[in-house]
Amino acid sequence: MSTISEPPWVRRLLIGAAIAVLALFVVAPLVVVFQGALSSGAASYLAALREPDTAAAIRLTLLVAVIVVPLNTLFGVAAAWLLAKYQFRGKSLLVTLIDLPFSVSPVISGLIFVLLFGRQGLLGPWAARHDLKIIFALPGIVLATAFVTFPFVARELLPVLEAQGSDEEEAALTLGASGWRIFWRVTLPKVRWGLLYGVILCNARAMGEFGAVSVVSGHIRGETNTMPLQIENLYNEYNFSAAFAVASLLALLAIVTLVAKRLVPR
Repeated sequence: MSTISEPPWVRRLLIGAAIAVLALFVVAPLVVVFQGALSSGAASYLAALREPDTAAAIRLTLLVAVIVVPLNTLFGVAAAWLLAKYQFRGKSLLVTLIDLPFSVSPVISGLIFVLLFGRQGLLGPWAARHDLKIIFALPGIVLATAFVTFPFVARELLPVLEAQGSDEEEAALTLGASGWRIFWRVTLPKVRWGLLYGVILCNARAMGEFGAVSVVSGHIRGETNTMPLQIENLYNEYNFSAAFAVASLLALLAIVTLVAKRLVPR
């Protein structure tokens, strides 16, 4: 016997409203993006992606993701392990710091690094003396992207580790297993799906980040423009077909990420 007391028309109304919202705010924008990307034909679409500045932006976006995602994966695993397995003073402060990028505007995050490593920043003179170019270069983009994405892996793993408990790890320890062996053979298999979710979300945000990267990149064509920044430049120059072409590629990467997240448990 069904426990739902609402009449069928209410359920149909709610489902229809949900579908309408998804169609308006998700499906329709995607259709517009791909329609605009292919409006001038497949040849123009491929030519827009092969354009030197756009190709450089694609390479830079992938390079940043390749650097940032492994770093944040290591940090997220270590932080989640520490928070789930140990009690120590300052634990709540550490949790707050991990959540900080969720509450701070990405533009403010980028400005923080400018104030730290810019020419007139706190560490700017030191970086200049050692010939280290951080702001308006790859290191600044990596730092800004890492800052806004580092909560994802930790936040996905933490509730999984807390729910699993420590019984199996303690049993392995009493049997003489080392710490690394316990981690690889006991803990990691239990949390692998949470880890994969975190990595997928971190990768998606790293490739699509705009605000923080916009502040620290300097918008140097062919050097520090990532895909989101290149889309903005092309759109502002009224090169709509090229802008939509790059946007469609970024949308495809996002769709692949979502499909992967959906298929991982299977």
